[in-house]
Amino acid sequence: MKMFISVDMEGITGLNDPTFVDSAQRNYRRGQELMTQEVNHIIETVFGLGYKEVVVNDSHSKMNNLLIEKLHPEAQLIIGDVKPYSMVQGLDNSFDGAIFAGYHARASMKGVLSHTMIFGVKNMYINDVTIGELGFNAFVAGYYNVPVLLVAGDDQAALEAEALIPGVTTAAVKSYVSRTSALSLTPQKSGELLRQRTSAAIHNQTQVKPLIPPQKPILKIEFVNHGQAEWASLMPGTILEEGGTTVSYKAKDILEAYKAMIVMTELAMKTTFC
Repeated sequence: MKMFISVDMEGITGLNDPTFVDSAQRNYRRGQELMTQEVNHIIETVFGLGYKEVVVNDSHSKMNNLLIEKLHPEAQLIIGDVKPYSMVQGLDNSFDGAIFAGYHARASMKGVLSHTMIFGVKNMYINDVTIGELGFNAFVAGYYNVPVLLVAGDDQAALEAEALIPGVTTAAVKSYVSRTSALSLTPQKSGELLRQRTSAAIHNQTQVKPLIPPQKPILKIEFVNHGQAEWASLMPGTILEEGGTTVSYKAKDILEAYKAMIVMTELAMKTTFC
């Protein structure tokens, strides 16, 4: 059996503000240590329950955060960028399940360090479904008929996952106080929780169905600033909707929509402010 694990950083135990998740800031090394410890709890549990292969995808920022020398020795790590499929790089139909760890709530919602890909995104949609990183990644897993078994992060990410994926197991390692403060478990207690919830998720895996994406989906991204929308709409095939900051794209499938989202958000980040 084979497990895919996507690991973001904002939803890791004890990480509450940008000083932990920005490589230029003072608490980043602590953030790396905690992130690596956290995914190891999950990996060890997965192997202990009979899985033979675990592939971990580093899914935060430049995607080179996990300390490979401290990672479980039997895991395989996808690290670095550019990755065509970003947070779900390497995921395909050979996997029996997926786990999202260190995840956060989507943009415009309360949650510790909540956002969707970049801070210039206000809302993102697949057809009429509002999604964040969690939802988009779950749709890609569903394209490959892979169920998302466990989502770990703050309590708001857990609520988002439960509303989107029937039967999913969640693990809330901290609770929202404000966007940059949290009531957090200690690493020891979160480790115990993650082991317990990973075990529960795997034992419940037959009850969770893949989140199947729509065929020929329409991707819509509502940006915060009109300049960001202008940049994003430079991608061929996009439409900048009149009177607002929403850019839409008709994709042939969810994989193309995902790549389009990567290109549009990367372009949007070229916007400068004065």
